[in-house]
Amino acid sequence: MDQTPGRLSEQLLEIIEECIVTGEYPPGARLDEVELAETFGVSRTPIREALIQLSAMRMIEKRPRKGWVVASVSPNRLCEMFEVMAEMEAMCGRLAARRASAFQQQRIKAAHEACRDIKDPDAYYRLNELFHIALYEASQNEFLIEQVRELQRRVRPYRRMQLRARARIVDSFNEHEGIVEAILAGDGELVAERLRAHVMVQGKRFADLVESLEKLTSAQARLSA
Repeated sequence: MDQTPGRLSEQLLEIIEECIVTGEYPPGARLDEVELAETFGVSRTPIREALIQLSAMRMIEKRPRKGWVVASVSPNRLCEMFEVMAEMEAMCGRLAARRASAFQQQRIKAAHEACRDIKDPDAYYRLNELFHIALYEASQNEFLIEQVRELQRRVRPYRRMQLRARARIVDSFNEHEGIVEAILAGDGELVAERLRAHVMVQGKRFADLVESLEKLTSAQARLSA
């Protein structure tokens, strides 16, 4: 691991987040700073920083006499979060189509192309995130960028989770292609429509996410038994 303090806590954040998303740390599991520090061979300080960030993302919560535990998210709550995220990204896209500079357009195109032929879900997600950030920044609305990035942190683990579904990476890349085309054409309404569909989880995508959450809940039940 990179021992630079800020980078170390970020790496630990990603590792613990991954353990939560995959169910290694299921809902209700206790996260002890000392145990985690021993597991990862680091001091408690970067562990504490990572846990604070996970708390801000609402992935973990502090409970009396138990300390940090992995939070549970209901399917209804998850759907609500994605509904809001879809509308906020649609707004970013609509503004980006009107306001993006030539440099910002090029950044969006480059971020999209970097995702091409990536098959690993986690590697794709990291590049996918850069694509969406480039799009947010092209809206040139600082308040909107702040708000959408805050919500992005909240839904991040679940967006990563859905990329594990069969063919989702290919579909995601193709959807990005249509979004980029609409931005370059300056068609704000089409960008908004395509982004809304891209982000919103419906039908099979939502069923896949719910199934993943149910598996985590089952793991929690086994943990508590």
